[in-house]
Amino acid sequence: MPTPKARGSVDMRLRRGARPATTHPQWRNGLDRPHRVAIVGGGPGGLYTAALLKRLDPGRQVTVWERNAPDDTFGFGVVLSDETLGGIEHADPAVYAALQADFVRWDDIHIVHRGTLQASGGHGFAALGRRRLLEILHERCHALGVELRFRTEAPDPVRLAEEYDLVVAADGVHSTTREAHREVFRPTLTKHRCRYVWLAADFAFDAFRFEIAETEHGVIQLHGYPYAADASTVIVEMREEVWRAAGFDELDEAESTARCAKIFADALGGRPLRSNKSAWTTFRTVVNERWSHGNTVLIGDAAHTAHFSIGSGTKLAVEDALALAACLEEQPSLPEALAAYEAERRPVVASTQRAARASLEWFEDLPRYLGRPPRQFAFNLLTRSRRVTHENLRLRDARFTGSVEREFGCPPGTPPMFTPFRLRGLTLRNRVVVSPMDMYSATDGVPGDFHLVHLGARALGGAALVMTEMVCVSEEGRITPGCAGLYTGRQAEAWKRITDFVHAQAPGTAIGVQLGHSGRKGSTRLMWEGMDEPLPEGNWPLVAASPLPYKPGGQIPRELSRAQLTDIREQFTAAAVRASRAGFDLLELHCAHGYLLSGFLSPLTNHRTDAYGGSPEKRLRFPLEVFDAVRAAWPQERPMTVRVSATDWAEGGTSAEEAVAVARAFAAHGADAVDVSTGQVVADERPEFGRSYQTPYADRIRHEAGVPVIAVGAISSWDDVNSLILAGRTDLCALARPHLYDPHWTLHAAAEQGYEGPGVVWPAPYRAGSRRPVTGRTDAPKPRLALHGPRQDG
Repeated sequence: MPTPKARGSVDMRLRRGARPATTHPQWRNGLDRPHRVAIVGGGPGGLYTAALLKRLDPGRQVTVWERNAPDDTFGFGVVLSDETLGGIEHADPAVYAALQADFVRWDDIHIVHRGTLQASGGHGFAALGRRRLLEILHERCHALGVELRFRTEAPDPVRLAEEYDLVVAADGVHSTTREAHREVFRPTLTKHRCRYVWLAADFAFDAFRFEIAETEHGVIQLHGYPYAADASTVIVEMREEVWRAAGFDELDEAESTARCAKIFADALGGRPLRSNKSAWTTFRTVVNERWSHGNTVLIGDAAHTAHFSIGSGTKLAVEDALALAACLEEQPSLPEALAAYEAERRPVVASTQRAARASLEWFEDLPRYLGRPPRQFAFNLLTRSRRVTHENLRLRDARFTGSVEREFGCPPGTPPMFTPFRLRGLTLRNRVVVSPMDMYSATDGVPGDFHLVHLGARALGGAALVMTEMVCVSEEGRITPGCAGLYTGRQAEAWKRITDFVHAQAPGTAIGVQLGHSGRKGSTRLMWEGMDEPLPEGNWPLVAASPLPYKPGGQIPRELSRAQLTDIREQFTAAAVRASRAGFDLLELHCAHGYLLSGFLSPLTNHRTDAYGGSPEKRLRFPLEVFDAVRAAWPQERPMTVRVSATDWAEGGTSAEEAVAVARAFAAHGADAVDVSTGQVVADERPEFGRSYQTPYADRIRHEAGVPVIAVGAISSWDDVNSLILAGRTDLCALARPHLYDPHWTLHAAAEQGYEGPGVVWPAPYRAGSRRPVTGRTDAPKPRLALHGPRQDG
């Protein structure tokens, strides 16, 4: 699918820099000048790099080694975005003109599932045959004087680096150049769970087509798109276990191709498929810690890969070539040029790889979504990578997006985020939650004026549910001396002052309390004085599932005895009773982030050998005992949720399957929703941060455990909230930092979408601010006339 432009300046920089020779004196006179350039790999990335470097400096000697013949290629069609084409147009109009002559363009995506076709338009694709793309690049390289050595293995990478000024490794996912310097590049290759094969059909699909086949062996999917007036690429993909169960592992190429054509006979209109040395393979994601070593640099699949389902392989390679050529022109030395290239491209590639991983995992887990309503299923597929959103689709195809909203149950003119949601006896008027955020601003556990203003402001800001920070059930259960509690009557009275304000001044807004115990992560400084650092004085003893410090050198907690477990369970129960009397509408049990109850759930922090440790079921025992006791003490009509860490982001930690089992167990015991967070369980975690990065865990729990979920984690825009809700990946979205930035985030989201309705209500004193304030004009009037050349009076 089309993706946002990587770095718009690359094409213009090359356009400005299209000159016969460089001007930097260090390049002109120094040994670093890349006069002799070796390129390993004759795919689109390598060839385009060769053409650009030769065009920018005709005096360069540029040689390309390609082990295959000129017309040997895997796959059939190549999709390029408008952004990539814009870069090609500015950098080399001759290549762009040749591509334009052969491109097939279309706008629609068709999704066929269970006999129903859903169509979405306005997407804008361009494709051509991969062989034709190579021919265009071959012709351009020949015209510029690039030496192309086909059917020739490149010399040893070390030797190339010694004999050439610059070595560009464009030799693909199995790069021999990268492997020769593995200790420097430090690659990681991740093998995924699906098998796929590239095939072709001798007719043109009239749209980008996704078709789902539910066979006796499992789910098989087709990705198809036209690349010529009479030809289409067809990729067939399925999970490894389905591939084997269907017998594809025992078929030769011809038999396998015929079987695929039979499975998708309807999509193909009974036509056959053809292959071209088409072998079933497993996708591998390539990530390198470094992209250059000395005068050797990686581009394209040698440096990084991204799944074909977002059409990014050739796009990334071409954009790498553009950026590398621009940096070689701009920088005064080769080391600086290669460093600038990597600095420019790495964040773009990382973003693309995150999107690609989300897409490939969606297809790996496709059976999870088969039971969704037809239009929601299609919307979910289209937004799977998180790069296409509700707002994107509304602008591209308002008809399709409107049909999805109607199927979901959105009243006319109501964005998905402003639809109500019911939890037990509580109806939330919209889907926005102010996530629990520790403020570390209480005195002796008592919330004061700061908490009243902090929570009161956010209650006035339009969210349906405002959550307190983690409120501790005992003095010893605090994280820091500034943590709030519910272990005394004075604390409960202070909390009632806050809930009374919310109910009186923000009617329709619910306020929830999150109860927890710090466990081994307690007795630390305030966050801004040193997060997770021990107090310089006044430390209190810690308790935990097992005697393991959170950080090396930290305080070692005592392992809880059976009697102590009973005491802590009663502390939670007593706090729940106080919370009820204080007027909270919802209670959340904190079983995440490495605090006490989370410490029982994770195998990394629970090493017990008694009835509360060992198997997942035993590790669940104490958190469930606490949950049951709190649920019994909490009013039955009021909902109760549980926050969990769905992964520890560390080897040997909680698995995704275990997280589903944990959620299922809490739901069976009466949890009305699961608040799905991740990590913060062990200090040496390695999270994979990114936009909405925790949402896939909520999605999985929602579908596999069959329980409502709250998604958290880098959800920052109302467009993200609408997209996640409408796709059925979550029921509620909890946002933290956006509400620190803007306490009235939800009100402003309504105003920016032009929404006025029951899903969000402006407080009467604030209604004058429900429209964006008028600002001064910053745009100048456009000229009415433009005279080109001298005026002729006569």
